[in-house]
Amino acid sequence: MKNKSTHVVPKSSGGWNIKQNGAQRSSGHFDRKQDAIDRAREISRNQNTELVIHNKDGKISQKDSHGNDPFPPIG
Repeated sequence: MKNKSTHVVPKSSGGWNIKQNGAQRSSGHFDRKQDAIDRAREISRNQNTELVIHNKDGKISQKDSHGNDPFPPIG
Protein backbone atom coordinates (compact mmCIF):
# COMPACT_ATOMS: atom_id res chain seq x y z
CA MET A 1 0.00 0.00 0.00
CA LYS A 2 1.33 3.41 -0.93
CA ASN A 3 1.83 6.08 1.70
CA LYS A 4 -0.58 8.95 1.35
CA SER A 5 0.95 12.39 1.13
CA THR A 6 -0.05 15.98 0.45
CA HIS A 7 2.47 18.12 -1.44
CA VAL A 8 2.94 21.89 -1.80
CA VAL A 9 4.64 22.32 -5.17
CA PRO A 10 5.61 25.30 -7.33
CA LYS A 11 3.59 25.84 -10.50
CA SER A 12 5.62 26.64 -13.62
CA SER A 13 3.35 29.57 -14.52
CA GLY A 14 3.68 31.02 -11.00
CA GLY A 15 2.17 30.40 -7.61
CA TRP A 16 1.86 27.19 -5.62
CA ASN A 17 -0.31 24.09 -5.97
CA ILE A 18 -1.46 21.49 -3.48
CA LYS A 19 -1.28 17.97 -4.92
CA GLN A 20 -2.25 14.65 -3.41
CA ASN A 21 0.09 11.73 -4.02
CA GLY A 22 -0.94 10.10 -7.31
CA ALA A 23 -3.60 12.71 -8.20
CA GLN A 24 -3.79 14.23 -11.67
CA ARG A 25 -5.39 17.50 -10.60
CA SER A 26 -4.42 20.09 -8.01
CA SER A 27 -6.35 20.36 -4.75
CA GLY A 28 -5.82 24.12 -4.78
CA HIS A 29 -3.76 26.96 -6.23
CA PHE A 30 -2.35 29.89 -4.26
CA ASP A 31 -0.26 32.94 -5.12
CA ARG A 32 1.65 32.80 -1.83
CA LYS A 33 3.53 29.75 -0.59
CA GLN A 34 2.46 30.29 3.03
CA ASP A 35 -1.23 30.29 2.04
CA ALA A 36 -0.71 26.99 0.22
CA ILE A 37 1.11 25.51 3.23
CA ASP A 38 -1.66 26.56 5.62
CA ARG A 39 -4.37 24.96 3.47
CA ALA A 40 -2.29 21.84 2.76
CA ARG A 41 -1.71 21.42 6.51
CA GLU A 42 -5.49 21.45 7.08
CA ILE A 43 -6.00 18.86 4.33
CA SER A 44 -3.14 16.73 5.65
CA ARG A 45 -4.55 16.73 9.19
CA ASN A 46 -8.06 15.84 7.96
CA GLN A 47 -6.80 12.98 5.79
CA ASN A 48 -4.03 11.79 8.15
CA THR A 49 -1.36 12.16 5.47
CA GLU A 50 2.23 13.32 5.41
CA LEU A 51 2.71 16.96 4.40
CA VAL A 52 5.62 17.49 1.99
CA ILE A 53 6.67 21.07 1.20
CA HIS A 54 8.85 21.75 -1.84
CA ASN A 55 11.07 24.73 -2.73
CA LYS A 56 10.81 26.65 -6.02
CA ASP A 57 13.38 24.28 -7.55
CA GLY A 58 11.14 21.31 -6.67
CA LYS A 59 13.39 19.88 -3.95
CA ILE A 60 11.79 18.89 -0.65
CA SER A 61 12.34 21.51 2.03
CA GLN A 62 10.14 20.14 4.84
CA LYS A 63 8.05 17.16 5.87
CA ASP A 64 5.42 16.94 8.59
CA SER A 65 3.54 13.76 9.45
CA HIS A 66 -0.15 14.03 10.32
CA GLY A 67 -0.90 10.35 10.02
CA ASN A 68 0.54 7.09 11.19
CA ASP A 69 4.21 8.04 11.53
CA PRO A 70 6.37 4.96 10.79
CA PHE A 71 9.28 6.53 12.75
CA PRO A 72 7.77 8.36 15.74
CA PRO A 73 10.18 10.27 18.00
CA ILE A 74 11.41 8.50 21.11
CA GLY A 75 10.50 9.98 24.48
